[in-house]
Amino acid sequence: MLAAGATAVAADPEMVHFPSADKKTELVGYLFMPAKNAHRGAVVMVHGRSGPYRSTVKDGCKLVAHGVESPCNASTLSGRHVQWGEFWAARGYLALHVDSFGPRGKGHGFGRFTHGSPEREDVNERTVRPLDAEGALAWLRQRDDVASDRIFLQGWSNGGSTTLNVMHRQKSGTGGFRAALSFYPGCGPKALIDTQLAAGAPLTVFLGSADEEVSPRACRDLLEEARSRGAPVEIAWYEGAAHDFDNPLPARQADEANRAAREDSMRRAEAAFAFEPHWRSRPRPPRDKYGVGATDAEPGL
Repeated sequence: MLAAGATAVAADPEMVHFPSADKKTELVGYLFMPAKNAHRGAVVMVHGRSGPYRSTVKDGCKLVAHGVESPCNASTLSGRHVQWGEFWAARGYLALHVDSFGPRGKGHGFGRFTHGSPEREDVNERTVRPLDAEGALAWLRQRDDVASDRIFLQGWSNGGSTTLNVMHRQKSGTGGFRAALSFYPGCGPKALIDTQLAAGAPLTVFLGSADEEVSPRACRDLLEEARSRGAPVEIAWYEGAAHDFDNPLPARQADEANRAAREDSMRRAEAAFAFEPHWRSRPRPPRDKYGVGATDAEPGL
């Protein structure tokens, strides 16, 4: 049952197609719609290096595109992406999950510790995937049911680095995403377009101290340096939490540090996009199935 103040979510996301800002790629997206039809905010979600789909099907996926039959589709999105799509839609946002890999023939994604693989270069997080996020932003702005000044960005791992790069690209603070969330990104020089990070809108970065894939301390150092130069960056540091700590799979959530980080990150995420400065002082409504209480307003609307 959904918490008070949340909105019912459709059972399955809708597959949609729209152009990347690279002007040559037709992207695949998955649209999580709130039941309430209104002029609302939206969230663009960008996946990590393993891709958008469940591990049980993605090995058989290459091209995911309009008119192509594939085991990678709306019904086989990974649990983490479904979780967050439903989370935002339940709070009144339209959530668009963008597949950067499938339309380029790499729907299988990439395994752990493949950061230097040459196969990843044409879907890299510096010069390719930021254009996909910006294409999603432009497409959403054309919709009558989206408030064009309330579009947000969220990314994980490789998509978290993509998010940092997008926010750096919009450092002038005009015409871009209203705010962004980056979960356990890579912050090295091979992941970022500029290690002197800037941001034109509020950016919250979530890091686990026990991350086994990227260096959370290198990220924290880079982010703290950006803050010292006035960048609107917030850091959520979770002691003992691992990479992928918000993955709802029981094996990941069996760890207490991951559970605590997941719950806290969802609360912070909701507050970051709601722009509710006094949210902590409000009475908490009942928790939803993700262990998070919805605000008494409907911030996505």
